[in-house]
Amino acid sequence: QVQLVESGGGSVQAGGSLRLSCTVSGLNLDDYALAWFRRAPGKEREAVSCIDLSGGETRYIDSVKGRFTISRDNAKYTLYLQMNNVNDEDTAMYYCAASYGGSQWCAMLPGNYNDWGQGTQVTVSS
Repeated sequence: QVQLVESGGGSVQAGGSLRLSCTVSGLNLDDYALAWFRRAPGKEREAVSCIDLSGGETRYIDSVKGRFTISRDNAKYTLYLQMNNVNDEDTAMYYCAASYGGSQWCAMLPGNYNDWGQGTQVTVSS
């Protein structure tokens, strides 16, 4: 059974930092691209960042470029999202997701991902 479990969310002041983690089990992580999505209250789910199988290719939405960093440790079956200089627009539920395949490429569309975590809440206060 595939499981993705997010952690690391919480409340943070604007300008602060958080690191989200996603621990994956039930699949061979070497074969999967991974991504972080988020859903803010009253808004559609959006991709934040993705990373290919090896971690060599990453993509970000414009609003987080230069502030967020996605990374993965396949040996630990863990995906990370380092969030720096957060602002109130980063307040959302954050989800990790896995997609089979994705060498030197990863998708930023939720339809490409079959396995999802339950989410971790990030709340930014000003």
